[in-house]
Amino acid sequence: MSIINNFRRNRIKNSFSQFDRVLTFSVAALLLIGTLLVYAATKSWFASQGLDPQYYLKRHIVNIFIGVILAYGTTLIDYRLLRAYTPIVWGLAVLGLVAVLIPHVGSTVNGARAWISFPGGFQIQPAELAKIAIIVGISMVLAEKNDANANPTDIDVLKALAISAVPMLLILAQPDLGTVAIISAAILAIIATSGAPTRWVVGLLLVAIIGGFGAVKTGVVSDYQIKRLQSFVDPSADPQQSGYQLRQSRITIGSGGLVGKGLFSGPQTNGRFVPEQQTDFIFTVAGEELGFLGSGLILALFMLFFLRAFMIVRRTNDLFGRLVGIGVIAWFAFQAFENIGMTMGLVPMTGVPLPFLSYGGSSMFANLIGLGLLQNIHLRS
Repeated sequence: MSIINNFRRNRIKNSFSQFDRVLTFSVAALLLIGTLLVYAATKSWFASQGLDPQYYLKRHIVNIFIGVILAYGTTLIDYRLLRAYTPIVWGLAVLGLVAVLIPHVGSTVNGARAWISFPGGFQIQPAELAKIAIIVGISMVLAEKNDANANPTDIDVLKALAISAVPMLLILAQPDLGTVAIISAAILAIIATSGAPTRWVVGLLLVAIIGGFGAVKTGVVSDYQIKRLQSFVDPSADPQQSGYQLRQSRITIGSGGLVGKGLFSGPQTNGRFVPEQQTDFIFTVAGEELGFLGSGLILALFMLFFLRAFMIVRRTNDLFGRLVGIGVIAWFAFQAFENIGMTMGLVPMTGVPLPFLSYGGSSMFANLIGLGLLQNIHLRS
């Protein structure tokens, strides 16, 4: 028995030592900074209300712990074997997206019916996990022809789009345009990398632009999201809600200056002037309390993560692994750009969290599973 236990311990130790250390370091640093920012965003206000100031801190650490376990579990199975499990993963993702639309099952937060609530205050957002199912699903379809030394055909691209269309339509029905935009970016990146005809990328870009314009004009987009778009153009358009949030976000980031007000010492953050600051607007805490230098460090860590992830993807000779890796990179890159740009007023507000930093269980689980996929590809390059 002792021999078996020693073998298991050595196997786990060896698997950890073979992980990409730069990738692990960048994510670990982002998780640490995010934990401090979540605590800074909630500590003072909760204490002033006579509540537990460590409420969000404790839950955030638990989310990270569960996410790390999921990430490690993702690395244990050879990613090339994921093809066999892809239909199951895709089916579970669709079932979860259907469940949130059922009355008395799904919960509405900030205008989107996107959560399933469980006892104890635990919530799960199926759209976050659907990102992984879509990336793995379309990568599987587009990589099949490579086994016969051929590029994907138009039929293959149509199959991939059909696989992604069902969950994306369900996410659009919530409605959650931010997540749809992130998934669309990942799909475009995967199709462009797969060797499919270029006309598909150009055509999909045109469809996205026309579809977005048509969704606003036909009323598919909710009033809540239209007000967010209007506030992006004119912050005074919705002064009590989205316009107020955007103005306070800019003020909070700009007040930090070069070195910031100091961790836990931001007047705007401690006064709770920015709604949802521990989730979608976590970057405003960094701007105020860590300043330009601290915010720049966060951006540098993201850049280090993306550069290392690209190196991992380039090293693999397996098209399926390359497409999955590109999909994960595009997902994280577009979501980080969308979140940070939103807080600075550079893009419309869409309500997406900042990867590895924002508070949120489903988002953290999905992010760390994405990290696990990249480490999986690295281990078997």
